[in-house]
Amino acid sequence: MRLLNKTAIVTGAGSGFGAGIARKFAAEGAQVLVADINGEAAQTIATEINGMPCMVDVADGASVQAMADLAIKEMGNVDIIVNNAGVTHLPAPMETVSEPDFDRVFAVNCKSVYLIARAFNTHMKTRESGAILNVASTAGVSPRPNLNWYNASKGWMNTATKTMAVELAPYGIRVNALNPVAGETPLLASFMGEDTPERRAQFLATIPIGRFSTPEDMGNAACYLCSDEASMITGVCMEVDGGRCI
Repeated sequence: MRLLNKTAIVTGAGSGFGAGIARKFAAEGAQVLVADINGEAAQTIATEINGMPCMVDVADGASVQAMADLAIKEMGNVDIIVNNAGVTHLPAPMETVSEPDFDRVFAVNCKSVYLIARAFNTHMKTRESGAILNVASTAGVSPRPNLNWYNASKGWMNTATKTMAVELAPYGIRVNALNPVAGETPLLASFMGEDTPERRAQFLATIPIGRFSTPEDMGNAACYLCSDEASMITGVCMEVDGGRCI
């Protein structure tokens, strides 16, 4: 029960890595607000873990503020925020990615971190405590061709994590990131272009441990970084990738 009596918000928690993180946090004693643009998915996970569902568009300032208002009203305070929501564009030469796809990637993957900081930082500063976890990707550490703008957005998140950590440390707020390799999530087919046994074999050949990241892997790593056990750790971008980036 490493998160007993803690409150947490997990975005993109209706499926994939976010759902794995939400499940782990609840199992470790946290009260979890399950946030997702898919309200039905958020409700399903919230019901499973006895959490609170919230439909939110993390790229929209008014929607994020409404989530913040709900969280403060219902939970009283927010100890942990996990910026997990993310999207990608399909693999393609960088100059052929459409402008709407580019804008969507940076709005969901990057602007959302700013909007959530704007909505919650004052609250955490006042309390002089908090843990923020950004879910980036090995794409931001060891990028692959034809995912250029997605790679760049995740590199941005790693840099944002470090600068947030430096700025917020005097207020008792820690900020870290996770860099997972691709996993069994709704984005897997998009990363690979198509989900076929051949494509999976090619991708798995680049991972020394020989398997994808799982929601459970992410939940375990997130739980540690957001718990008091990691009270001296901030500004770390932890690779949860089976050796992919070595």
